Amino acid sequence: MAEQNGNTGGTGTDERVPTVVANEVHITYKVNGARTGKGSATSALSRIVSRRQAPGVREVHAVKGVSFVAYRGEAIGLIGSNGSGKSTLLKAIAGLLPVTKGRVLTQGQPSLLGVNAALMGDLTGERNVVLGGLAMGMSREEIRERYQDIVDFSGINEKGDFITLPMRTYSSGMGARLRFSIAAAKSHDVLLIDEALSTGDAKFQRRSAERIIELRKEAGTVFLVSHSNRSITDTCERAIWLEAGTLRMDGPAAEVVAAYEKFNSRGK
Repeated sequence: MAEQNGNTGGTGTDERVPTVVANEVHITYKVNGARTGKGSATSALSRIVSRRQAPGVREVHAVKGVSFVAYRGEAIGLIGSNGSGKSTLLKAIAGLLPVTKGRVLTQGQPSLLGVNAALMGDLTGERNVVLGGLAMGMSREEIRERYQDIVDFSGINEKGDFITLPMRTYSSGMGARLRFSIAAAKSHDVLLIDEALSTGDAKFQRRSAERIIELRKEAGTVFLVSHSNRSITDTCERAIWLEAGTLRMDGPAAEVVAAYEKFNSRGK
């Protein structure tokens, strides 16, 4: 089991196979405030020389002491209000964002949808299928074998030959569908999906949910971030609720979603 920060540690003897262990995870990062206007370049140079922090820079404590264990074959939904730390936590699991305190350990290689498939706007969809497949470790032969299935699954050619057009001509929904289709073309130890399914139509969402079930059966673990509570309950059997960076609830998806909806209905 690989650790995103520090040395690996034990994960216990549970008969289920753990794939992700988050142990008291804290994540902080700095964000810039408003520009200072005239003279800001000179001021910036002065700060670099003196090693002073820029005015307006503030530290955000995005994730605060979150702990959980994810197991092979699980589909786990991450829910919470905007800014609750969901996407930040996914990036930490994927190894793209350092953990400030605590540990994240993973079994195998996590894949964050939309990052591993590093698609390029000036290339055609066809070329991006090849590029995305290679980025996820598929061989050219595997890509050739799965190419048509990827295009058909995405549905982007249903109203024209869009696969031959540059991706910059795609709508956000078309781009998201192609990214998911590429990512779903292979099995993953841990697949992290951040809002990628919310832009698809009902037909594509059904196909995506079915594919996620298949990925779980292939011994993978799926994390899904979505603002659609229906997507969470339809796709996941477990949910983790984050609020203001803290873990509010972890349990069966239907129960966690119900508690979250009740929380929102009270106006927080």
